This record gives sequence, C-alpha cells and structure tokens, in this order.
Amino acid sequence: MNSNPPQIHSSMTPIKKVGRFLLYRELGRGAIGTVYFGHDPVIDRAVAIKIFHNLPSSQEKKQRDQIFMNEARAAGRLSHPNIITIFDASSEGTASFIAMEYLQGQDLRQYLADNKPLPYLVAAQMLQKIAEGLEYAHNEGVIHRDIKPANIFIQENMQTKLVDFGIARAVKRETTANAEQPATLFNNNILGTPNYMSPEQAQARPVDKLTDIYSLGAVMYEMLTRQKPFQSRDMDSLIHMIINKPIKAPHEINPDIPLALSKIAVKAMSKTPDKRYQSAAEMALELRRYVLAEKRDQKQAAEKSSRKNDKAEGERGRLFWLSCIAIAVALFVSLHSWLGK
Repeated sequence: MNSNPPQIHSSMTPIKKVGRFLLYRELGRGAIGTVYFGHDPVIDRAVAIKIFHNLPSSQEKKQRDQIFMNEARAAGRLSHPNIITIFDASSEGTASFIAMEYLQGQDLRQYLADNKPLPYLVAAQMLQKIAEGLEYAHNEGVIHRDIKPANIFIQENMQTKLVDFGIARAVKRETTANAEQPATLFNNNILGTPNYMSPEQAQARPVDKLTDIYSLGAVMYEMLTRQKPFQSRDMDSLIHMIINKPIKAPHEINPDIPLALSKIAVKAMSKTPDKRYQSAAEMALELRRYVLAEKRDQKQAAEKSSRKNDKAEGERGRLFWLSCIAIAVALFVSLHSWLGK
C-alpha cells in the first residue's frame, strides 16, 4: 500500500486471480500472509487482497484459517471512517483470502521508523480518531487485541485507519465449550504483540476492551517519546516489565512533551485495568479536549502576534511621517534662511 497506486490498464496482465479478484502487484508480505494490489471487476474498484500463506501442517493451516475467519467476521461487520473496510472473504482450494479497502500511504510503524516529524497536536488528533474507531468497534462487540503502530495506517492529510483485526475477538459471537483455541502470534498462550500488550494480556488472562485502551496508550507513548514503553530482547524479561515495572512518564523523558498528553498516556497504560480510561470514548474525549485547547492557544498566539505586528507597523508608519515632517520643516527653514540673505 504505497502513496502512488499503480494504474490498471487494459493492456496489463494480472499475476494471479483469487475468486473474482484480479491481482496485479505484491504490496507487502507478513508472517501469515501476502497483500496484493488488485481489482474487483464487478464493482470496478481497486482493492487490497490478503492471501494467507500455505502451510505444510494441516493443524497449522486450521489455526491460520481461524485467524482469517476471525478477521473477516470481526472487521467485516464494522463500518467506520477510522477502520478499514472489508469487502469479501473466502477460501478457494488451499488459499484463504480477504478483500479489503485499498489504502494509500504508510503505516505508523514505518512513519516513526523514518523519523518523520509528528507535531504533538497532530499526534493527538490521530490518536483521537483511532480511539473513536475503537469505541465503535467495542460497541459492536469487537476487541482488536493487537493495537500497534503497524496496524495504524496513515493516509493523506494524516488521516488514520485501524487495520488488521487478525486476532480480534467478537465477544458477542457464541462459541462452544470444545471450540478450537485461536492461533497465537508468538507462543501458545498469549495473543498480541509483546511491546504493546497489556499486563493482563501478558499473563494470558481474559481480556476485554480495556486491553485495547492500554495498547493504544503504549502506541501513544511511542508517538510522543519515539521509544517503546518497555524494551528487552529477552521475551521473559519484557513480559516481566510489562506486568511489574512502572513506566516513566513521557514528559520526564522529554520535557517538551505536553503534560496533558503525558498524563493521558500514563493513565491509559495503568497496570490496573480499573485505573485506566473505562472506555475508548473517555480517552478520545481527553484527547479532544487537548486538541481544542491547543488550537485555541495557537489561535490566540497568532492573534496576539498579528496585533503586535500591526502595532509595530503602525509605529513604523508614525515614525516615517514624523521623519517626513521633520525633513520638510528643515527644508523650509533652510529655504527661508537662504531667501532672507
């Protein structure tokens, strides 16, 4: 998914086809699948197609297919401007695929890795939109469970969308007592991405929407400080820190970080779920308050600067005319003296 989407011409030949979709170009490859730029000939629109890798083990394939179904079922029923739209999902032979909205831009992980500037006001606006998308998903009974920079996509004008509900849990969907356990990302007990997972998630305890709030707080922490809240190459050490180690407030790492934003990140990342924001809407509201206050302050500062410039301009104009008058008087006096001789 790049900023310059390839144009489809009648002379172009697709590299493959799945279902009704024609695939023209590989966009990215991950641990469980490859994403292609494609075309839906029925609707005549560009799409992104995620095809899950073939696996030698039937049990592994069954687990991966369950991830696929989770993503399709969870995201497929969501319709929100800050959540990617799923168009179709199916299995064809040994291939399982998802057709989704084609996005132009880059994910937040790459944006941060490129060390691009991210003003605090812009970061707060982005986070507010993602929190609003999460609130919508939670109200629909869907927990993402893998909020991380790679799953936040940045479009033109810094508009954001939450992507990849691959391990999301549709909490309203009934499951049987002997249902297969969902596949995991890095071991048999824990779902999520280590650096952004909540303490309860790290302990393989039942999770709810407050896990997503913690993870969004961890993403916010990295956006503000440009470093992860907890870092270790050793998995056990990282898990221990997530569960037990207090975080250092962002403004303590960088005094330039606004205190209001630092407090929001710290509250969202509370070790105790009851001390976090109790809904994504609460977090979105706090972010919105900061955004409105910052815009107001910037407007007032601009108006003050404008008045100051107007005053300075007026003073320069006054001095100019006084100088003109002084010169005129001097010339008059000189001329009068010359004539009087």
